[in-house]
Amino acid sequence: MSDLQRTQTCGQLRKADAGDEVTLSGWVDTRRDHGGVIFIDLRDRYGKTQIVFNPEHNAETHEAASVLRTEYVISVKGKVEERPEGMANPDLDTGEIDVMVDKLEILNSSETTPFEITGDTEVSTELRLKYRYLDLRRPQMQKYLTSRHKVYQITRRYFDSNDFVEIETPFLTKSTPEGARDYLVPSRINRGQFYALPQSPQLFKQILMVSGFDRYFQIVKCFRDEDLRAQRQPEFTQVDLEMSFVREDDVINMIEGLMVEIFKEVLGKEISAPFPRLSYHDAMNLYGCDAPDLRFEMTIKEITDIGAKSDFKVFKSVAESGGQIRGINAVGCASLSRKNIDELTSFVNQFGAKGLAWFKVDENGLTSQIAKFFNAELQKEIIERLNAAPGDLLLFVADKESVASQTLSQLRLNIAKSNGMINEEEFNLSWVVDFPLFEYNEEMDRNDSLHHPFTSPHPDDLKHLEDRPLDVRARAYDLVLNGVELGGGSIRIHSQEVQKKIFNLLNIDDATAQERFGFLLEALKYGAPPHGGIALGLDRMVTLLLGLDDIREVIAFPKTQKATCLMVDAPSDVDEKQLRDLGLSLLKPD
Repeated sequence: MSDLQRTQTCGQLRKADAGDEVTLSGWVDTRRDHGGVIFIDLRDRYGKTQIVFNPEHNAETHEAASVLRTEYVISVKGKVEERPEGMANPDLDTGEIDVMVDKLEILNSSETTPFEITGDTEVSTELRLKYRYLDLRRPQMQKYLTSRHKVYQITRRYFDSNDFVEIETPFLTKSTPEGARDYLVPSRINRGQFYALPQSPQLFKQILMVSGFDRYFQIVKCFRDEDLRAQRQPEFTQVDLEMSFVREDDVINMIEGLMVEIFKEVLGKEISAPFPRLSYHDAMNLYGCDAPDLRFEMTIKEITDIGAKSDFKVFKSVAESGGQIRGINAVGCASLSRKNIDELTSFVNQFGAKGLAWFKVDENGLTSQIAKFFNAELQKEIIERLNAAPGDLLLFVADKESVASQTLSQLRLNIAKSNGMINEEEFNLSWVVDFPLFEYNEEMDRNDSLHHPFTSPHPDDLKHLEDRPLDVRARAYDLVLNGVELGGGSIRIHSQEVQKKIFNLLNIDDATAQERFGFLLEALKYGAPPHGGIALGLDRMVTLLLGLDDIREVIAFPKTQKATCLMVDAPSDVDEKQLRDLGLSLLKPD
């Protein structure tokens, strides 16, 4: 045990503390030897303090300090001294003082680290994740996780002040396979049977509403066994809440209040509510996606009717076959070279588009290789439809609706980012509402829930559930920040009769519904109140608040895109005895 007990942190001392005797503990950040005097920046998560070993002040401690290297853990005792005039370091909060060391205790040594802890050297992601405990020593990483901590505390205070009860729901639960795969946990006691790790607490929070807890929230881990794309993790954290006796506006207003508090306390930014609302129909028509980035304009316009009147065969055939011709106006981008436009064509190919038609706008109308297929009147109509002016670049995709939407959604983002059209300092929050209840699954030739099967249909559309299910609106709402879905929620079904009807429309027969969701159907028989809620992706939220590109930066111990933890080497093999206890044996790989 150390004889020296820390009295202050390494970010605490100021000029007013000059003359005080203090004890500091931390890591050796940098070491400099100037003419026999050793200067060390001592670091902890609160900051840095320069400590000084001067042989004329204390020869014994100076000699002991000669072995110190970066990342040694030490405690020092000494007197705070104000730095001489002109020697202060304005980049450090403690830059006006030094600590002249009288006593040194080396608590632990350190081997040379595989990368610099506080340097600007580029380090591979794999190395950072393998040595995550070193990566987390870096001040930037500690800042990220401290910001995440603030979001946790703000969230808890906010919901507590609004009469919510924080209730934990089980991690070992029942597998209800739909959507992403469950992570399965074999039971040793009930051999041959499995628990599942929850993809969300959806069913449990609905049960809590039936139980009379009219305001529930939880900051909860969720799990999905899926192929990891960018910004996805197999285990992730969400802010989960549910409310009874509410309508859509009640949930939306509650979340807007939370976001106002988070922005104010974490970033010092004042944002105003209510946030803009956009219908799903308008979002898809104007932006091609249900989570549009509204920090810039560049809306999508349809010219199918104009293309059908042209002599351009590609446009005419798509229009005649029931497809769409849609485009965007890249304002001021007519200066892009043919090489740049070819690169954009290659870009859209990855989203299924077969090509990219384009026009540049000048004082005389439209110019391009295909302009000759459009007479003066049609060119004028295109220019007016896209509100174009000389110097603009018009880009079009002709295909089925889904391909045109996805392609143009990605294309407008690509152009905006490449041409500096986005204010990266801006935060744009909005809601997308009035989603369809169902979406058609072409591959399986069936209707699927757009959100989940517990979402309530709009009461005005209940009469169309049987004959026009794809026209039925859901009582659902998504929160979008800068083109990223932060979370989604809905008013839930609280009637057993309606819930069974939705299951039937999803081809979930009564037996299957009872097997998977019997406890919910049973609960709905006993006075279930109207209720609704939402879940916000906390990892994603903190990533966006800090202006980061990688969600792993704000997770203490994240997984790679292959769902592995390089630090602990997980997943890993287990021994035969563990498998036998569970009644399992492994198939040999093909």
